[in-house]
Amino acid sequence: MIAAVVLACYTVVAAVWLPVLGQRAAKWSDRAPRLAIALWQAGAASVVASAVLAALAFAVPAEIVGHGLAGLFEACADMLGDGSRVSRVGFAAMLAAGAVLSRVLWCGGTVLVRAAVERRRHAAMLRLLGRRDAELGVVVIDYDERLAYCVPGRRAQTVITTSALRALTPEQIAAVLAHERAHLRGRHHLVLAGAEALVRAFPRVPLFERARTEIARLVELLADDVAARRHPRAQIAAALVSLATGRAPAFTLGAGGETALSRVRRLLGPEQPLGRRERLTGLLAVSALLGGPAAVALAPGVGSFLAHHCHSLLSL
Repeated sequence: MIAAVVLACYTVVAAVWLPVLGQRAAKWSDRAPRLAIALWQAGAASVVASAVLAALAFAVPAEIVGHGLAGLFEACADMLGDGSRVSRVGFAAMLAAGAVLSRVLWCGGTVLVRAAVERRRHAAMLRLLGRRDAELGVVVIDYDERLAYCVPGRRAQTVITTSALRALTPEQIAAVLAHERAHLRGRHHLVLAGAEALVRAFPRVPLFERARTEIARLVELLADDVAARRHPRAQIAAALVSLATGRAPAFTLGAGGETALSRVRRLLGPEQPLGRRERLTGLLAVSALLGGPAAVALAPGVGSFLAHHCHSLLSL
């Protein structure tokens, strides 16, 4: 019971306060976007895991909690198989855990399916209106707006408009296409889909809302960094200035957009990457966020340990 209470409290507190801590960490997130993405993902996952494990820990008898993950799930299965062993409260707790998982999976599937449908429609449009440029390896469409974006999926494509081709130099075009291909290789559309799924599953949760916004920004920084490995930062920055006003379709990943100008400043004035100690600290934080809920719910003796100390504090 103590483990369930601790996990439930963490779920509520983390959902509200982790965005505040994340905002403080924003100063270094631009220096290590990949690590920052992992932290936001780990924080969101820890909240979902804590909610599920809190319900399961509340449903099963206290002596079973702490016997390992397999023991906890086996106990839940046995209790469901023998209805006489399940109290109404315990049954409701297990239903709540199932509802959380089902909601996340349903919303995740919905986001992926809708995006896939939109991409197929867009691909059909590209086959009609676009032409393949074998030299650049992209689809070119005649359009007055300067756009460069990628359409992820099984048949991924990179798209650029004739207006963008006229506005950019060959070096800038190569840099922009490297940015888009970084999105495709990194499967950033799946990262964004995960963040979007949690917002749809549990609207108005501060952590999930903030994570979606930050991850959308950070994947662009990460793609910029990957492109900068082979192309001068000045060329990428100049291309972003030209593409800043372009609006790519919502289900694609475009080089321009609302974050373009802030990314230009970052490219032209790069900060020092995180040191080894800072990176190690970040990795430990990711590990703690991912493993903490399971450790609280399943570590042997955690319930009695917390109960003993709580009793000691109350007796002072």
